[in-house]
Amino acid sequence: MTPDVWKLELTKRGGKQFKVIKELLKGASEVVLATDADREGETIGREVLERCRYRGKVSRLWLSALDDASIRKALSALRPGQQTEPLYQAGLGRARADWLVGMNLTRAYTIIGRQGGYDGVLSVGRVQTPTLKLVVDRDRQIENFKPVDYFDVTALHRVASGAFNAKWIPQKQHADDEGRCLDRAVAESVIQKVQGQVGKVTKAETKRVKEPPPLPLELSTLQQEASRRWSMSAKKTLEVAQSLYEKRKAVTYPRTDCRFLPTEQFKDASKVLQAMAASDPSITSLVQNANPKLRSKAWNDKKITAHHAIIPTAAKVKIESLSREESLLYDLIRRHYLAQFFPPFEYDATIIDTLVCEEAFRATGRVEKAPGWKQALGQPQKEAKSTDNEDLQSLPSVQVGEDVRIEKAELTAKQTKPPNRYTEGTLIQAMKSVGKLVEDPRLRKILRETSGIGTEATRASIIETLLKRQLLANEGKKHLISSPAARALVDALPHSVTDPATTAVWEQTLDDIANGSSSLDEFLGKSELWLNKLIGNVKKRQEMGINPFHNLPELAIATRSRRLSSRRAAGAGARRGSRKANAAMVDPSRACTQCGSAMVRRKSKHGEFWGCSAYPKCRHTMPIA
Repeated sequence: MTPDVWKLELTKRGGKQFKVIKELLKGASEVVLATDADREGETIGREVLERCRYRGKVSRLWLSALDDASIRKALSALRPGQQTEPLYQAGLGRARADWLVGMNLTRAYTIIGRQGGYDGVLSVGRVQTPTLKLVVDRDRQIENFKPVDYFDVTALHRVASGAFNAKWIPQKQHADDEGRCLDRAVAESVIQKVQGQVGKVTKAETKRVKEPPPLPLELSTLQQEASRRWSMSAKKTLEVAQSLYEKRKAVTYPRTDCRFLPTEQFKDASKVLQAMAASDPSITSLVQNANPKLRSKAWNDKKITAHHAIIPTAAKVKIESLSREESLLYDLIRRHYLAQFFPPFEYDATIIDTLVCEEAFRATGRVEKAPGWKQALGQPQKEAKSTDNEDLQSLPSVQVGEDVRIEKAELTAKQTKPPNRYTEGTLIQAMKSVGKLVEDPRLRKILRETSGIGTEATRASIIETLLKRQLLANEGKKHLISSPAARALVDALPHSVTDPATTAVWEQTLDDIANGSSSLDEFLGKSELWLNKLIGNVKKRQEMGINPFHNLPELAIATRSRRLSSRRAAGAGARRGSRKANAAMVDPSRACTQCGSAMVRRKSKHGEFWGCSAYPKCRHTMPIA
């Protein structure tokens, strides 16, 4: 299915503003496009001009920061419209190819699903399908995970200046690839061997570590933090951030993929900090301790994209009028900005290695020296990577060659753990870092440079779509799991559709269009050939009687029953029970002559009959021969 003419429809929300622009264009001799300085921004602006059939002069305002100095500088250096027009062609290519993939493959696989007895929508997309596969693969890793027992030995070392705990380091012949001992007998023999024995300190090293403040937030990191801290969905986080931007005027543009700030805005830091204190007296002391002359690595013009990081504005905010969710996100955003004006977090990291009876041990410790930016954030940035208390112990001062005696050695039996299920926050992070799953280093580099699959503005809606289509479901408050339909769909689709490397190939071609070395028609032509081949393979499988969704009718019927009950609770209840009772009697090989869906063996007071599984949309019945 390929349109002869590509048509755009106005949204209800945008219709009124479009009329205003259309009227203004009638008398305009020149238009300056001031949309986002990227491919999608170019496309939005050009589509409006095309819709209005504007044929006058076009110039381009190219800027990422909205402070007065940056705007004046960009206005004095307008670009000719023809210089950025190829970006529009690339944007059209991305949008049209996405439409072709989504519409054609979603229709094809949804029809196959109907024929197999599944009546849900089996949606397919360049971004949503690799995203779905991430969850399916993770779920299967968890289900197929086989725990492995391993054994730690911890020994209490006594030295002249005190005592400390150190962990045994298994010798290579007793360790797996992760350095763990899998043989309990070996670990127990080490305990017997070193108990009460004297050894030597082989290494004693202390380093002062200065950790710079974390960068200000972009949308995906904000969504990850909101998910981790408060189990807030990605969609909800975006809605709240948008409210803080549009309604409250409290933060800058939230749909950004950048964590850096333009140097021109550094001089405004004092104003922003003062506004923060005026808005909320409870952070006055923090603001007073901040040094607006400190320049963190966040201030970097070379790393600015279409928009800079999300930061507080210089407007006074009515804190008491904010909702709970708005307060949480605003506090997170302002504290990350505030942290830029605090010194590094400093601590002493110590390592002590010992050798006792030819067995090696290592102790690690950390002592905080200066809180620095951590006093601005108010709580740890990340979950601790290790829960071992030894990592936080304060180690005594020792010298290399000093004697140590093992006072006590203990064995701890442990098991390897499966990976965690995805949350919305960790799934967004996985979408951004999906390039690490791609083998081709060239394509992996492209995905790294383009921040993976999806955009800051679309990742939340992609997850929401997968939930709405019941390909993903929520497990508890935080976790996401894949449905049987999702697994069947991922298994049925060709690798080129589920592979994130396809996005990298597209991005490379779109860049070629943007720089003039390829054309929109060439890209769409190749995309159509690829799609036709995929659809042809689907039809061949149909002709062979292969339907990957024949084992899903039970799920489909339950899904349909829930929808029916919400509309016609009383009447649907009886039918729902009947359909569930007969779910196992779906015959995927027997197709409805009216709509092509699978037929279901049903019972009535007059006896058994074949009924369409797409009921109530299709009411076709057939007698049982």
